[in-house]
Amino acid sequence: MTTKTRVMTRPVYLVDGSRTPFLKATGAPGPFKASDLAVAAGRSLLARQPFEPEDLDEVIAGCVMPNADEVNIARVISLRLGCGKAVPAWTVQRNCASGMQALDCAAHDIADHRAELVLAGGVEAMSHAPVLFKQAMVAWLAQWARARSVGDKIKVLGKLRLANLAPVIGLLKGLTDHVVGLSMGQTAEILAQRFNIDREMMDSYALESHRRLAEAQDNGYIEEIETIYDASGKFYDADNGLRRDSDLAQMAKLRAVFDRTYGLVTAGNSAQVTDGAAWLILASEKAVEKYGLPVLGRIVDSEWAGVDPAQMGLGPAHAMAPLLRRGKFKIEDIDYWEINEAFAAQVIACVEAWKSSSYCRKELGLRSALGEIPHERLNVDGGSIGIGHPVGASGARIVLRLIHILERNNAKRGIASLCIGGGQGGAMLIERV
Repeated sequence: MTTKTRVMTRPVYLVDGSRTPFLKATGAPGPFKASDLAVAAGRSLLARQPFEPEDLDEVIAGCVMPNADEVNIARVISLRLGCGKAVPAWTVQRNCASGMQALDCAAHDIADHRAELVLAGGVEAMSHAPVLFKQAMVAWLAQWARARSVGDKIKVLGKLRLANLAPVIGLLKGLTDHVVGLSMGQTAEILAQRFNIDREMMDSYALESHRRLAEAQDNGYIEEIETIYDASGKFYDADNGLRRDSDLAQMAKLRAVFDRTYGLVTAGNSAQVTDGAAWLILASEKAVEKYGLPVLGRIVDSEWAGVDPAQMGLGPAHAMAPLLRRGKFKIEDIDYWEINEAFAAQVIACVEAWKSSSYCRKELGLRSALGEIPHERLNVDGGSIGIGHPVGASGARIVLRLIHILERNNAKRGIASLCIGGGQGGAMLIERV
């Protein structure tokens, strides 16, 4: 593992943030499109600022699967938020880390004096993922469109095959790595086998995610959520994937999803398919002074790593290690950690990898094991197993949650990280100021 030098030419501050409740997909399209969610989260956030939306230098949004009427969804959102035609907006896509990628892009633009004040985050409406036609059906529709006479249309109609009407589920396509031919859940099964992670370990971890989220909700810790209203007037003010009534006996009854014969990964110990949006406002010191902005913390460093796509869940282990190395930190120097819970097996595998001298030497190029991330310092308010994982938004959500955890506990330093479909990892080091 090589160590890169990444010196911020000037500080980048986190001054505020908000998000929608994360709404679990129920099989039908949810009440909000992606841009609706992002606008709902951003409207209140911008309304309480001492600057005008037009004062932003840019808007950056992460999104993996915007609808056809939301092309460059960041620009759609920016205009709907009243940022004005002069504020540029652009969309980034790095699968599960798209929201963190938006923050990273914003941070570097501020550090490089290209911007002073940026709205950055991510959004996803996974319940609105498209249902597609097969290529053969698309070709048939093209022939139908070209047919002009009644006779030509009758001939084309005779070529229609019912099999071509079978839908292609866009979400399943998107959650599959087509290079290695594995779904994300199958890659988690590989990690479970590699690190000897059994079903009880996964289910216990998942149950703890729900328990921690329930505790955070009950204690009023999740303050960044903006209440949103659908077209019928129904309101949503909390993450609705939380299962307060779960226990290990119930979890054990769930069948494996990705390997029905020998598998261990279930819907219960995996992240939920979810709709949601999250934003943060990033500012330079100049902008902080100009507008009298509060400062929650600052982005110190970030890292992106590539790993075997068949073991994509190990991405955080590879992305976080350089942050420690560059900062000359030990595990105990990091007060709190957020590792996005794509799968319970995946988070456990990252922890086990850092405990392994063999893994750290062979895979990370280190002399010895990094050590064990304390369980009581990891995902302390629950994670995506209980909250949900709208893939474009989660990277922003975990950074926002982490800065509030540092503030609540009067702590200094934290790392947020995600695994990324396609075999990557992303990580961000933040410090409270």
